Amino acid sequence: MLKSERATQMSIKIIEVFVSLRDYLLTNLNLKLEVEAIKKKLVNHDKNIELVFSYLDELIEKREHKTERTKIGYKN
Repeated sequence: MLKSERATQMSIKIIEVFVSLRDYLLTNLNLKLEVEAIKKKLVNHDKNIELVFSYLDELIEKREHKTERTKIGYKN
């Protein structure tokens, strides 16, 4: 019975199913790894953007609290 044509076809189908399952899992794993890499980049970009805005806030604050300099040079 194990050497019948039907048993051989079923064995081949089982192997094909496992191969396709392995390919599916590998593909999903690669996609998950890529998504995680993108998430890490986004976190870094968010931190950098926050840093830029904090520097801009500091520059605006310095500009608003600007003190008059004493002028030097030729005076009439």
